[in-house]
Amino acid sequence: MVKLSSRGDFSKTTKFLQDIDPHFVYNRLDKYGQLGVEALRAATPKDTGKTADSWDYTITVGKERASITWTNSNTKNGIPIALLIQYGHGMPHGGYVQGIDYINPALKPIFDAITDSLWKEVKSK
Repeated sequence: MVKLSSRGDFSKTTKFLQDIDPHFVYNRLDKYGQLGVEALRAATPKDTGKTADSWDYTITVGKERASITWTNSNTKNGIPIALLIQYGHGMPHGGYVQGIDYINPALKPIFDAITDSLWKEVKSK
C-alpha cells in the first residue's frame, strides 16, 4: 500500500496554471523543441548522417495541455530508421542488429530543463 500526504495547498500553482498565456507556453516549448533537435542530432549514431539530420519537432498547445513531439523523417520502405536504431531490427538473412538507446538519454536533460524552468516560474509567482 502506498500512502501520500501533504501540507498546505496548491493555490499558487493552480492560479499560475489557470492564468498562463498559451503563447508563453509555446515560446518556452519552442526553445526546448530546438534544444531537443540539437540533442537528438548529436546523439544519433551516424553512418551517412541522414538520420541525424532528419530530426524536427512540432508543438501542440491545447486548452489543458501542451506538448512537444520530436519526429524523424528518414525512412526506408516506410520504416522510421531512427526507431530501428533505437530498438534494433532483424536482418533479411536472419541476423539481428541490437538497438542503441540514444533517444532517451538525449532527451532526459531537455525534460529536466523544462521541469526546472516551469517550476521556477511557478515559485516566482
